[in-house]
Amino acid sequence: MSVFLDHASTSGLRDSARLALLAALELVGNPSSVHSHGRTTRELLEAARDQIAEACGANRSEIIFNAGGTEGDNHAIKGIYWKQNQQDPTRRVIITSPTEHHAVLDPVSWLAANQGAEVHYVKLLRNGMLDFADLERLIDQHSSQIALISLMWVNNETGVITDIPRVTELASKHSIPVHSDAVAAFGHVPINFAESGLTAMSLSGHKVGAPIGVGALVVARSAKPASLVHGGGQERSLRSGTMNYPLAVSFAAAAAESTEQLVSEMQRLRALRDYLEVKVEKIVPSVIFTSGQAIRADYNSHMIFPGTQSDALLFLLDQEGICVSAGSACQAGVLGPSHVLTGMGYSPELASACIRVTLGVTSTKADIEKFLVALAKIYPIALQATPA
Repeated sequence: MSVFLDHASTSGLRDSARLALLAALELVGNPSSVHSHGRTTRELLEAARDQIAEACGANRSEIIFNAGGTEGDNHAIKGIYWKQNQQDPTRRVIITSPTEHHAVLDPVSWLAANQGAEVHYVKLLRNGMLDFADLERLIDQHSSQIALISLMWVNNETGVITDIPRVTELASKHSIPVHSDAVAAFGHVPINFAESGLTAMSLSGHKVGAPIGVGALVVARSAKPASLVHGGGQERSLRSGTMNYPLAVSFAAAAAESTEQLVSEMQRLRALRDYLEVKVEKIVPSVIFTSGQAIRADYNSHMIFPGTQSDALLFLLDQEGICVSAGSACQAGVLGPSHVLTGMGYSPELASACIRVTLGVTSTKADIEKFLVALAKIYPIALQATPA
């Protein structure tokens, strides 16, 4: 049986989420219908909205259900930019970082190529943490022209945590809206939308044990970004379309369970992660843990094995029944160095020699031991397979 250590790509369906989904699928009714069937499914949808809101520290009216993190990032970035630029055409500057998920980087690049946006990338420290001096410089330099800032709460590759309340504090001095991709944070580190100062925040269900294809964009009540989808006016007229109550209910069940167990589960996974890293360093003394002393999520271990290549490491580990990744699953199969690591200042050679081990609810010490045995076996082969 294979060992799955790639929970940052997706996590298994929780029993609570499965049961909630199956029960909801037995019902028939459009949540917008006024008859009894419609009202029944609407009640389920709104109860799910309440649960998600409680899990992320938001007001229920701020939860906009959607298909996941990529849609949420696109909606927040494009929608806020369009709204700001419409109100003041001089506001066309977007600030982000070079280590964002491509669900942020690509819409930002699209706005630059097609809508006249001007993009500025915040510098990072070697350990992946944000250079706040550079962020403050960019804000002061472009304050009256900034349409929005978009910075992820937890980096999906390295696990490094960004101090989002500090970002919004700097932005609030100039009334600049801030969006955060919180997909890798929700259910894994404490987050509170109300206390964060954010304008918008993206969440995804399958990272916390819900089915793939459901998520939410959390939008402050004071904000109304332009909509990507127009139609019947559902979800505060921000995301029209018949609401997918079965997936929403399943997402809510998984979100509630993951946040209830967050403290104890992160303590458990931190112990496993720390044990793994101590043992890895004994097997490969030259290993580089990319986050260094940065504050990071407890479930993530991102490491570089100098002299190897990521694709060889992944293939050889998979042959031993170990499922890990080099970074975002959305970029799997794309040859080249990790854009996250090059954004942190690593050479292309080192940025092409990384793997990411991410733990979840099914992870055990036995899984770690199997990974370590496999690593000790395949590492010499990976070294030999790398061209000199």
